[in-house]
Amino acid sequence: MVPFELVPAGTNIDFIGKRRIAAAFSVGLLLAAAIAVPVRGVKLGIDFAGGTEVQVRFEGEAAATEGRIREVVAGCGVEDASVVRFGDADAFLIKFPAASQELVDGALASETCPIGRADRQALENFRSGKPEDADVTGQIVNVLSHALSNSVGPLEVDRVEFVGPRVGGELRRDGISSLLIASLLILIYVSFRFSVRFAPGAIVALVHDVGITAGIFVILGLEFDLKVLAALLAIIGYSLNDTIIIYDRIRENMELRTKHDLEDVLNRSVNQTLSRTVLTSGTTMAAVLALLFVGGPVLRPFALAMTIGIVVGTYSSIYIAAPTLLWLENRFGSTS
Repeated sequence: MVPFELVPAGTNIDFIGKRRIAAAFSVGLLLAAAIAVPVRGVKLGIDFAGGTEVQVRFEGEAAATEGRIREVVAGCGVEDASVVRFGDADAFLIKFPAASQELVDGALASETCPIGRADRQALENFRSGKPEDADVTGQIVNVLSHALSNSVGPLEVDRVEFVGPRVGGELRRDGISSLLIASLLILIYVSFRFSVRFAPGAIVALVHDVGITAGIFVILGLEFDLKVLAALLAIIGYSLNDTIIIYDRIRENMELRTKHDLEDVLNRSVNQTLSRTVLTSGTTMAAVLALLFVGGPVLRPFALAMTIGIVVGTYSSIYIAAPTLLWLENRFGSTS
């Protein structure tokens, strides 16, 4: 049976010859990301920064839109709230920073917060009730639900999640640790399977992929949350898989040629695995694009990060990992 190949056998594209142009392009993207961090700041989701997420569902003929909900929430003094449609047409997720007693007091005193006199009195009674029933998160959720019910339409609060700043900080540290531990284990694995000189190329490619994907999120002002962290870990695995396939072919071809032919060996190996790379990247990208366009706003950050990561990971396996191996071989000698 003849194997299915998108790239014809004998294709000889000079990938390695373009390594300096590719390196300049990658360095430029990483520098742009580094500059964007202090200029635009890193926007953390409530998973890492702490905050409150409320899922509401409007009933009947309520004309609920993201803009209208955001306007009502802002009128109650809750600034920088994120509102996205969730699942059904009448369900929405409202995210905002951690509530405080000052925020509750300001909302109850605000003339632009659409709460009736009876509602205000009920909320005041709620606040003066049992201490465990009068937490600030519960108070502000009640304020917002009354305001939205009066201004947009009757609703039900389906879910309320609160992440404190301390828990958010722990999640942030654990997330960074998971990326570092994954990179260390990959370094050990590649060193064991191939040789010590192969490992740095894989690690450089992984740092490159995570750095550029995260940098694009910073440049675009998008939030980092647990879904994006999961995508970054998946990108590490995807990029490593592609790199390992190319490394395996490089090792096979290096047994047949001398060190002086190394650049030709690398080009030959990348071209020989190009059909598989295109097929794997193409099928994975099709699934991720489906999530991006029809998966809804909840899955969109994960799908977007994966889309960027697949493109960057495929690129780095060819233009970063293999040229790094070439540089190490030329500088430090032959691979064992």
